[in-house]
Amino acid sequence: MVLFAPVTTPYFIFKSRKKSGIIIFMIFLSTFTTVGGIELFLYSNYMGKNKYSHLPFVTRQMIQFSEQLKLSTLKLDHSLVKLEKLSKVESRIDELKNTIEFIDLTRNIMNENQKAIHQLVKHASDYKSFFVKKDLSWVFNIQKFYNNRNVTQHYKSLQKYLDDFEGLLKYTYINFYNITELKSEEHLKNYDEFYLKYRRAVDAHNRFNIKRIDFQNSFLENYPDVRPYLPGERQTETFKLWG
Repeated sequence: MVLFAPVTTPYFIFKSRKKSGIIIFMIFLSTFTTVGGIELFLYSNYMGKNKYSHLPFVTRQMIQFSEQLKLSTLKLDHSLVKLEKLSKVESRIDELKNTIEFIDLTRNIMNENQKAIHQLVKHASDYKSFFVKKDLSWVFNIQKFYNNRNVTQHYKSLQKYLDDFEGLLKYTYINFYNITELKSEEHLKNYDEFYLKYRRAVDAHNRFNIKRIDFQNSFLENYPDVRPYLPGERQTETFKLWG
């Protein structure tokens, strides 16, 4: 009945109500269009969620883990971009507090991202025999990517950057008056030590980040089959020094 309604309904409308038929017809048309649009949306959404339904459960899990990791990585990159903007802001005590809190948030996002990597790599290892049997080389290429030293070193340098940046900001926040107003030699000396440590962390992370970017670009050229399963656009800007 739904299928033939667009053909039969207008006929009966105009047959039974000649003068007011056009109004009823417009109501029918808008209603049918709305319902049809909703049905089409639901069907498209259903097909999108079930486009991998023909694959074995283990393979679907691998794809699901890679999708979760892509979202997690994108979330981390957005957080780092915002942190980079905060690091350019003039140092005032209220801004220091906001940046310290945001670093803690970024660290939590990074930990979630690391868990997602571990989950994906572990799944590839746990079902290695299955993936070998199915000749799914892209699974091991993904695993190879996240186990590569350029990637792991990038995350280590990022962790140190967050720790040293937070250490500098916390010391500055606690001793803000002694550093900015009293110009205490002891506090200024300690500040210089924290700042030097932080600066080294920034320089180191920028170097490792460039290596990671170059590695990912070359890796995708050598293994184009993993492109759909790896994050696309990444955080590529070098970190600037705070102050």
